[in-house]
Amino acid sequence: MRFSTAALLALPVLASAAESPFEQYKAKFQNFISNFGAAAPSADKADAPAAAVTSATGKAKTKKVVEPKKISTLTLENWKDTLYEPVQPDATNPEEWLVLLTGRNKTCFGRCDRVEAAFTEAALPFAALPASQRSPHLAMLNCEDQPVLCNSWAANTGGLWLFEMLPAPGPIEVLTKRLNLTTVTTQDVLDGYASTERSESETSWKVVAQDGYFHPFEGKFAKLGVAVPIGYVLWALNAIPSWGMMLIVSFLSRAMMNRRMDGMGGGQPAAGAPAAAPRAGPPGDGRS
Repeated sequence: MRFSTAALLALPVLASAAESPFEQYKAKFQNFISNFGAAAPSADKADAPAAAVTSATGKAKTKKVVEPKKISTLTLENWKDTLYEPVQPDATNPEEWLVLLTGRNKTCFGRCDRVEAAFTEAALPFAALPASQRSPHLAMLNCEDQPVLCNSWAANTGGLWLFEMLPAPGPIEVLTKRLNLTTVTTQDVLDGYASTERSESETSWKVVAQDGYFHPFEGKFAKLGVAVPIGYVLWALNAIPSWGMMLIVSFLSRAMMNRRMDGMGGGQPAAGAPAAAPRAGPPGDGRS
């Protein structure tokens, strides 16, 4: 078979035409592989954000968060156990309790919301005090919920009570301080506790006399065990309205007057009793 010169010249062209589609697909495949390799994240890059999150979380965990101090609620049943709870048996320095006496409409005329908010907000600054500074335990006593307890202490709402607790039967000092219910702030509560002034002025601490009647621990009523019954009596008297008290006084006064009148009329003869015989005259007077 004889080939022409034209056919020999056309062989290189046909070979290149046969190779060009394969080369095109090969180039596209290589581009695809290179793009996939560039898009796929490396292990180091993928772990970098996770490592950053872990580092930030670790720093957040190591940062100390100050929690506000716990504010206990005093009741007639638990107040003594609560105040004695943090006191160690061999303690020589007193554990201090700062107690807010509050109420609602009947006992506080609705003006205790401000002082309650100030006292509650003071729990965080008290907790943030350094260990070198004294910081009290905190508690609230609602005199509307616990009227017997407040009356047994002869306590009024809207004031602070400071208890310096020592192990029983050690002496316990109690101080009271009035607060301005219309202008009180958190700083007033903090400054009031930090103040050591004790006098008869309205803005200073007053010492509850230990030899008095209403001292919660050392008072005469507490020593005799009648503080709670006295509290019930005072609460009952305060619960009676004014018109009811007037009726009671009126009944008592009438009963006393009736007894007095009966006593005065005891020497008169009873009705229907025979009259006493007249006394005989002396002889010679013309009557015998």
